[in-house]
Amino acid sequence: MVIVATYTLVPGAGGQAWYWHRLVPELRKRGHEVVVVDLPAGDESAGLQEYADTVVKAIGDRTELILVAQSMGGLTAPLVCERLPIDLLVLLNAMVPVPGESGGAWWENTGQAQAMADQAIREGRTPSAEFDLEETFFHDVPPDVKAEALAKDEPPQSSTPFAEPWPLSTWPDTRTVFLQGRDDRLFPLDFQRRVVRERLGIPVDDMPGGHLLALSRPEELAERLEAYHVRPR
Repeated sequence: MVIVATYTLVPGAGGQAWYWHRLVPELRKRGHEVVVVDLPAGDESAGLQEYADTVVKAIGDRTELILVAQSMGGLTAPLVCERLPIDLLVLLNAMVPVPGESGGAWWENTGQAQAMADQAIREGRTPSAEFDLEETFFHDVPPDVKAEALAKDEPPQSSTPFAEPWPLSTWPDTRTVFLQGRDDRLFPLDFQRRVVRERLGIPVDDMPGGHLLALSRPEELAERLEAYHVRPR
């Protein structure tokens, strides 16, 4: 029997809850409550604590909490785990900071740019100095979903949460799993395996798909999340 949980879904850069709109019905039809969060990504005054405040407020007094953090959401989710009794944290194609490291410094410290270029070469693509949004993020997203995403009026992501040192002294003692799209062009799988091993000491699970798994493979992603939920501690 499936034990009903409350999934709280934290988006990455841009902060829009819309990112999760294909995953939400997949989780709800499995009997779960789902909380989706719009982060204050366009607010230059909002830092990581304000991002965490937004998530905590959205959760309210709910229980049986599973927190799923996409990409940049990896900077915010651990702060929430320090404040609420999260039963499971799922890091999804996520950034993994260390204490005192800013989100801006994370890119150079981890060697992300070189890993991304090396991955492009392995796949027969030409690395580019210019960031190509469609090639990097939407290469495996269905055309109609891609068109809808690109048509949305999304405010630019504020640099404020990337500029401040990550405030925790250590990662929270919350049961944590890491799930990575093996076709992610922004954070390649081998890169994430190294970073997560060095910084969290846990394995990286993988599934087909790129950086935007909730848009490209919502049903399969829901199945993977459900498997984590029912897995014995």
